[in-house]
Amino acid sequence: MNYFDHEKLDVYQAAIELVVLIDDVVEHLPKGRAYLADQLQRAGTSVPLNIAEGSGEYSSAEKSKFYRIAKRSATECAAIFDICRRLRLIEETRYVRSRELLMRIVAMLTKMAQSTSFVPASVPACVPDPSFKGRGGE
Repeated sequence: MNYFDHEKLDVYQAAIELVVLIDDVVEHLPKGRAYLADQLQRAGTSVPLNIAEGSGEYSSAEKSKFYRIAKRSATECAAIFDICRRLRLIEETRYVRSRELLMRIVAMLTKMAQSTSFVPASVPACVPDPSFKGRGGE
């Protein structure tokens, strides 16, 4: 069987696991909390989708951008899980599992975003010109 590049990434597999966990959590939320369910599903789904999109990019800057977006979505999920816990809407075991998974995902995405964002060596550093007198030659 052939695989897409993103399917080979550990972070992608962990993100898919997150989506499955979110589905389980959402299934147990009371009907009056649809806003939390919707936001959690959207943020959770965004993680593997942005990983896949970033993995398909050739530009390092674009890869990094998508990995950073995925990381932000993962931290959004963490905040929603915190809210669910505070409102006593999630079992402690699911909450702990979500934190462990999200910590792993965020750590991997942070490294991936940092390793793909770089400044080319050919770009000179900005050094002020000592002869420059400002606007109007002052």
